[in-house]
Amino acid sequence: MESTVRTVAELVAARWGDHRPGLWCGELVLTQHEVAAGAAARAALLADLLPSGAAPHVGVLLDNTVEFPLWLAAAALAGAAVAGINPTRRGPELARDILHTECPLLVTERAHLPLLAGLELPGVRILVTDGDGCGEGCGEGSGAEYGAEYGALLAPYADAVPDPSRATPADRLLLYFTSGSTGAPKAAICTQGRLAAAGQALVRQFGVRADDVHYLCMPMFHGNAVIADWAPALAAGAGVALRRRFSASGFLDDVRRYRATYFTYVGRAIQYVLATEPRPDDRDNPLRLGFGTEAGAVDAAAFEQRFGVRLVEGYGSSEGGAAIQWAPGTPRGAVGPAAPGLVVLDPATGRECPPAVFDSAGRLLNGERAIGELVNRAPSPFEGYWRNPAAEAERRRGGAYWTGDLFYRDGEGYLYFAGRTDDRIRVDGENLAAAMIENIVARYRGAVAVAVYGVPDPVTGDQVMATIAGTFDPEDFAEFLAAQPDLGTKMAPRFVRVVERMPVTATNKIHRALLRREGYACADPVWWRGPGESAYRVLTGGDAEGGVGGGAPTQRGEAAQ
Repeated sequence: MESTVRTVAELVAARWGDHRPGLWCGELVLTQHEVAAGAAARAALLADLLPSGAAPHVGVLLDNTVEFPLWLAAAALAGAAVAGINPTRRGPELARDILHTECPLLVTERAHLPLLAGLELPGVRILVTDGDGCGEGCGEGSGAEYGAEYGALLAPYADAVPDPSRATPADRLLLYFTSGSTGAPKAAICTQGRLAAAGQALVRQFGVRADDVHYLCMPMFHGNAVIADWAPALAAGAGVALRRRFSASGFLDDVRRYRATYFTYVGRAIQYVLATEPRPDDRDNPLRLGFGTEAGAVDAAAFEQRFGVRLVEGYGSSEGGAAIQWAPGTPRGAVGPAAPGLVVLDPATGRECPPAVFDSAGRLLNGERAIGELVNRAPSPFEGYWRNPAAEAERRRGGAYWTGDLFYRDGEGYLYFAGRTDDRIRVDGENLAAAMIENIVARYRGAVAVAVYGVPDPVTGDQVMATIAGTFDPEDFAEFLAAQPDLGTKMAPRFVRVVERMPVTATNKIHRALLRREGYACADPVWWRGPGESAYRVLTGGDAEGGVGGGAPTQRGEAAQ
């Protein structure tokens, strides 16, 4: 790989003539050359299918099948962009994502056809990459073309050769949706130049080699899988092994089967792998590195102890506006050192927050003052949102990039993640960071997973609610809270919901929006204690009707959203 490569199209074309195995998916194996040839065929088809004057966008509604990376590579060669469509979206929301990104072509598979049934998608042509019929939920006149027809469409282009000359670094390549915890998801733009640079940077950072195999088990409609896993593999000429959907129980078997050396993760994926039954030979695997976010120091250490594999926690805003790289000497719990231009600001005043103060056990003592929003004052690679100038303006303020993420900085300049700005909880006039409370509650010995969030107080502000997956003893939990020296007087959860399994999004992140919407009006057992009380008791219907201190989402209309 040459550092002068400026487009993803060049990286794709470089694999032409490389007959090493390059892409695995189940029993199917394609060489690097076959991947490049398949991309060239799809690029030529795409050029003929895109209507004149239409945005050069193709929606991809697929699990992690071979077609997903083939269409990514094809779009790069064609100078087009892929909009990754989230299959967990439904009805009007799903239609909105497809129409918002102006995709005249939607590539999907039979398994997802029921999601499209009855949707109004004017001007959208649907290509189905497998099967020979409609499948359940796809009616007459849908405009879909199925497996046999799809193959016939590709056949005339079988001899196409990848030509990167029509692509430029400024071409849009990805339109990937942010999580959209508030409002509709925003489609962040990533150009060929930025993705090629990101892939090459990760190759240098992690020493990715051509004989590596990247295990790609996170969904490819999400930026993490494409930017942090697929792109560096492409840049290094490494192989890619696909898992259709993430499976904790299948993780180690897949790693061994494909001889995978590198993988990425987000959300609770590491926690789910650790929850599988340990085996005596867990360390017998070819992995050398895992790279991702939100594993946490405790789970990262447990993963390394069990599997002998180091996890590197990094931070990068979904939009690419700011990044933090781990470096040797980074303290436990920190993400990494602050690069030039990265500062932690008080959103209300715009002033820099004071450094964090820790006790002898490393616990934060001045979170109220030290926690603020991470802001990048240096030149930012953020390339904007598709058709959303208001959201862009929210990110770009005062000549800086505001990440929407909470951090604090120690006296040596190392940065610590403290949650999303949306996760702030305001109790009795004091702002609390949900992530800080989560870190404390996560020490509880019965907790397998923890989420902390605010629910409405009937008078003003919020009250703290926690959801715990695991075992819960109310007396033991109250004693645990009382013993935590860094738990402020307003930080203890008023409500505790106990679940068998934490609800998560398609990217394995805790589904906080769902938890907030449900509040304590849920089917799971909820425990609570009133102001000044030490003991938790079961929340009953009578308590809820009596207004136990807020938290019912209907108090402020959240249930109807």
